[in-house]
Amino acid sequence: MNKYPHYTCEIDGLPVHFLHIKGKGPNPMPLLLTHGWPDSFLRYWKGIPLLTDPASHGGAATDAFDVIIPSIPGFGYSPLPPEGGLNAARVADLWAKLMREQLGYEKYAAAGGGVGSEVTMYLAFNYSERLLGIYLNDLGNLDELMAMDEQELTAEEKQFRKTAQDWTKKEGGYMSLQSYKLQTLAYGLTDSPLGLAAWLSEKFVSWSDSTPGHESALSRDDLLTNLMIYYTTGSIGSSLQMYYENAHRLPPIGKIKVPAGVSLYPADNLSPPRSWADRKLTTILHWKEMPHGGHFTAMEEPTYYATDLREFFRQLR
Repeated sequence: MNKYPHYTCEIDGLPVHFLHIKGKGPNPMPLLLTHGWPDSFLRYWKGIPLLTDPASHGGAATDAFDVIIPSIPGFGYSPLPPEGGLNAARVADLWAKLMREQLGYEKYAAAGGGVGSEVTMYLAFNYSERLLGIYLNDLGNLDELMAMDEQELTAEEKQFRKTAQDWTKKEGGYMSLQSYKLQTLAYGLTDSPLGLAAWLSEKFVSWSDSTPGHESALSRDDLLTNLMIYYTTGSIGSSLQMYYENAHRLPPIGKIKVPAGVSLYPADNLSPPRSWADRKLTTILHWKEMPHGGHFTAMEEPTYYATDLREFFRQLR
């Protein structure tokens, strides 16, 4: 993990860990990448050289990025504040200060998946004047969709809501525990390395692309390295705080006007229809359905991810 430079800084009295890798090109675009759960900054590890030095990997030097990958407070090397967890909107506030006050970027691009999508969307909504564009793999929280009157929904959205309800029954038990019974869960997972390995790895297996004829790019080394970040820092309990805070204290968010790109992966948990994306995002300049990949996108298919991300942001340079 020491291949790339790691840093910490203090934002609002809170230590924040991040990677900052300068791009190799005539005018690299600053790119903020936000991970989700149960992953970490390692989600984007394989894509770093493809984004910072595209000319050495079949791309153009003009597509280079300065890549910034922070660890969400409570995940790994960024501790929680003494008062407890932070919701996605509050993390977006920290990222805005990281990019402008700590690193000096007045304008930048942002991307995220899972919890990282929610953080990225709040960043774009609350700091639109600083965002060049956002790139998402999903549209985050679906509570608004679940609460809408069926007559307001298109046929595609009705099917999407049914799919989401079915998925929640089968796969969503972890969300209920992590949103309402997280402390009990935290003791068990912190005490048992085997339990922690099972809890995290099961998600990687279930949510990654393992369709017939396509072997997932996730290796045991990927899973073990990510696991050890949680285990050696004792941060599984603090990482669960994000679910609690998002379930109880997440502020409303309006329609996002920042230019957006969306990529959908066939084995991801829930891929929204275009009509639902149009409700959330005013200006979708890029919409791509990928041939392979699941929820962990940049870990599973770094070449697909980096190539598509470069294609979207090329039009915003």
